[in-house]
Amino acid sequence: MNEHANPIATLIWTFGLMSLFAVGGANAAIPEMHRIAVEVRHWMTDKEFADVFAISQLSPGPNVLIVTLIGYSVAGIAGALAATLAMCGPTALLAYYVSGLLTRSRHSRWPAIIQAALVPLSIGLMAASGFILARTSDQSWIAALTTVITAIVAFATRLNPFWLLLAGGVLGFAGVI
Repeated sequence: MNEHANPIATLIWTFGLMSLFAVGGANAAIPEMHRIAVEVRHWMTDKEFADVFAISQLSPGPNVLIVTLIGYSVAGIAGALAATLAMCGPTALLAYYVSGLLTRSRHSRWPAIIQAALVPLSIGLMAASGFILARTSDQSWIAALTTVITAIVAFATRLNPFWLLLAGGVLGFAGVI
């Protein structure tokens, strides 16, 4: 789209298109959101993006709230509504039609094959999201080390993630990271 285009139209085009490949939810599209919002459109900095992500995850509600906050930072309340509807609308329509196809072809093998193929795709997209967020958030070697240790502990143990979040919060509040 044209760089001088209406910001609302740009938000609708950007997030409407992005919604169609967000396999696994809005968080799976974090790398593309970051690329568009920070690197291509310069709507925000790395730090602002990381802050918007943190606020969206702390807020009650769906993880798509990051889109709402990006839209708000670009064009206020109208931008927030446009970005949110653009991210949710196409996906909802696609899910509606795909569910109808899956219902009609219940006895066919291809729905199970497609669903099995989407699992590694969504895991890969989520891993890329984690990498992008770590890269934008970790501004010191201590923060990066904390991220790596937290990821290892989360992967290797059955420790409730709440305790890891609490430990990170305490370290941040103490000024260590």
